[in-house]
Amino acid sequence: MGDSWVNSAERIGADLHLELAGPGGRRAALIRALREAVRDGRLAPGTRLPPYRSLAADVGIARNTVADAYAELVAEGWLTARQGSGTRVAERAEPLRRAERTPVDAPPRARGPLHDLRQGTPDVSAFPRAAWLASYRRALQQAPNEVFGPGDPAGRRELREALTEYLARARGVRTEPERIVICSGFAHALRLLCAPGGVLRGPLAVEAYGLGFHRELLAAAGVRTVPLPLDEDGARVEALGRERAVLLTPAHQFPTGGPLHPSRRTAVVDWARARDAVVLEDDYDGEFRYDRRPVGAVQGLDPERVIYIGSVSKSLSPALRLGWMVLPRRFVDAALAAKGEREAWASVPDQLGLADFLVSGAYDRHVRRMRQRYRGRRDRLVAALAARAPHIGVTGVAAGLHAVLRLPPGTERSTVKAAAWQGIALDGLASFRHPETDLPAADGLVVGYATPSEHAYGAALDALCGVLPPDRRRERGPRHPG
Repeated sequence: MGDSWVNSAERIGADLHLELAGPGGRRAALIRALREAVRDGRLAPGTRLPPYRSLAADVGIARNTVADAYAELVAEGWLTARQGSGTRVAERAEPLRRAERTPVDAPPRARGPLHDLRQGTPDVSAFPRAAWLASYRRALQQAPNEVFGPGDPAGRRELREALTEYLARARGVRTEPERIVICSGFAHALRLLCAPGGVLRGPLAVEAYGLGFHRELLAAAGVRTVPLPLDEDGARVEALGRERAVLLTPAHQFPTGGPLHPSRRTAVVDWARARDAVVLEDDYDGEFRYDRRPVGAVQGLDPERVIYIGSVSKSLSPALRLGWMVLPRRFVDAALAAKGEREAWASVPDQLGLADFLVSGAYDRHVRRMRQRYRGRRDRLVAALAARAPHIGVTGVAAGLHAVLRLPPGTERSTVKAAAWQGIALDGLASFRHPETDLPAADGLVVGYATPSEHAYGAALDALCGVLPPDRRRERGPRHPG
């Protein structure tokens, strides 16, 4: 594909030259071209981009391809999407002038933080290379020739059958292979569900604290989100009203950490039945519970009212780009139509490799091993805080790969800034708060304890404790009578 000129973007005020070339197909080429336009400064912060239909007509590609490209750039932080204001260039740092850019042949420089305590990534150094290679080799040796063709958009049946057995046994999910659609992860599942003529229409209730880029993906698809209050028992589902769907993290609320109370699990299914609505269940780290019995999936209460979404991003690696949707029967056709006529997202050989990994028991063994490792890391974090910062509360530690540190009021922003100066990457709790929620803001840090490698974890904890705010009560000391 050659160069294209975008001339329908009246809000931009001038034609925009996009070089749609390079490997990866039309979607990848458009993503690269728009990213380069932002990086160069040809699209300034705040610039409103043309609608999907207009840009698609100008560059000669499908409207859904433009929508997917916009959504990917929203997820990466290059663009923002707000209901009623369209898609705009994010307020990022000023673009580099061309003369200031690093030459292509310049030596690579060290990148990334010294200590990465951001949530969302497992310990990638623990990826089970030998076991995965063995499964992959067996899968390829036994694979029929059709595996190397276009692929079924539903995903390989071998994987869907393996997931049916595993999810029933480990997560209490009730399904059959025909109701499972393979995807590349939760974000991809959201895009499929939000596709024109798809499952999600009208306002969608979401938890008052959650991933901002999920809300942005929904906004980019024209789905308005309504914040749902939270307390120590999870989402307050009694606040649900006329919404047609609700997105929940019931096993381990993200990011605050608690499970949805059993009475509320039942209540949200009752609400969905009464309203002819649907529950989206994001089971992002359900395998990792430490101090309590595992919490089963809400989907098991009513498979026709709950869409269950999971992936291997936390349990194995986000690089595999393998996830799944377990759908009510009436939604399967719409999800497959949104995905297209062939598999274009999840590697078919990787699907077969994961199927063997599940059936052989290697996945269970890996999860058990990582559960022990992450429990140990959780315990070390809690112990370090108790010894060096006992005034800092820690919550959400019964499960998952992160914890929430409760900070004194008014200290979150300065603590995150101090951490950055010391080379520590972590997230403030405020960054996950829905902008329209009435829930009172709380100062805190969301600390991922899975990301650092084992040998670097101790130093990361030392650095973290060194930037936490002091106990002002202890500094003031006791009052003495005058």
